[in-house]
Parts: sequence; C-alpha cells; structure tokens
Amino acid sequence: MKKAIILYHSKTGITKKYAENISGYLKGHDIATELLTIQEFSKGHLDKTDTVFLGCWTSGLFLFLQHADKEWVKFASTLPALNTKDVVLFTTYKVATGSMFRNMRKKLNGKVKEIRAELKSRNGSLSEIDKIVLDDLV
Repeated sequence: MKKAIILYHSKTGITKKYAENISGYLKGHDIATELLTIQEFSKGHLDKTDTVFLGCWTSGLFLFLQHADKEWVKFASTLPALNTKDVVLFTTYKVATGSMFRNMRKKLNGKVKEIRAELKSRNGSLSEIDKIVLDDLV
C-alpha cells in the first residue's frame, strides 16, 4: 500500500475519531493518506490510490438489523467500480455490529471485487487487533 484514502460518515464524532486514528496509524508507517468525509469526496480523489477505506457508524437496533445510514447508502451508490483497489470497511457501534458489514457490502453492489479487511470500534480507538490488521495491509 503506497497511498490510502479514508472516506467516512460520522454522526456523533466517534467514526471521525476512528478514521483519524486509522489515518494516523498509516501515516506512522509511511503511507500517504487522505482523510475525507463522504460529503468532501469526488471521484478524482481515487486517482493513484491503492487502498480505499470506507466507514460509517452503525445504525439500527441494538443487537440486530444494523445498517449504514441513508447518507452513506446514497454515497455508496455513487461510487465508481473499485475492482482495482484494495477496500477496507470500518464502522463504529454501541453494542454490536451484527449484520453491519454484510449490509455495507450489499450496498456496494458489485463495485468491489473483495473486502481486504473489516475494522470496528466502540469508542473510535484502534485496538491491538486493528493494528495487526493494518500492519498486514501495509
């Protein structure tokens, strides 16, 4: 991974904090990183990007029916095909992620060949497991 873009949607700031922590960790490993909200994103941002991180907060009931919020779903529908990019999904949650990642993949609707990793956090901090996963990516 030479260059990564981290695209996120945050409601309360926890997902933003998580995206910033992912960005900081990658930068600490000499990865050029661009951090943008989904509202700031344009397709040109994907030029010369190897890895795309897509993140949002977990919406839904506490233990089931988790899904991405409407703004992220709309954003996902406008993304171009990412088949030549490595893609990592991330989310923040209160109790459990449940079906969140499955629903995020479904909303990407064939635009992604495979998901390289899935990261999750309750408080926006990187766990030791997150760091191991990120180390494997770089």
